[in-house]
Amino acid sequence: MGCRLIRILFVCHGNICRSPMAEFIMKDRVRQAGCEEKFLIASAATTTDDLGSDMYPLAKEELRKHGIPFERRQARQLRRGEYGYWDYIVAMDGENLADIPELLGPDTEHKVRLLLSFAGENRPVSDPWYTRDFAAAYRDISLGCEALLEEALRARA
Repeated sequence: MGCRLIRILFVCHGNICRSPMAEFIMKDRVRQAGCEEKFLIASAATTTDDLGSDMYPLAKEELRKHGIPFERRQARQLRRGEYGYWDYIVAMDGENLADIPELLGPDTEHKVRLLLSFAGENRPVSDPWYTRDFAAAYRDISLGCEALLEEALRARA
């Protein structure tokens, strides 16, 4: 496959909590693994609810607790036509999983998966927007990102 980047897009409802947390956690994991140059990692929303908003303050606080660097960003929605660009389109829950094909078209290459499926768990990432439990979301996302990183590197080996 040469030097082509492994492209990962994390997706949640508004792109202000779980998917940007996953984006920055994964960027940190690939940096720690010494393979930053092999990855392109981003995040997006399935809805227009929070377009242009930065990451939610409590999500930033949780990342700070774990020493995960992040930067100011703006929530964006998935765009039709970008399906072919990504290798992994990673949903945080079943609702996101159902919404993604409506925005991107059919998942003909089986790129769309739940994050925790990479860790062998068929369940959603805990949604801190409703629970206010950002620590639980962090644990779920970390678990999924570790497993996704292993799979992505194995697939490219």
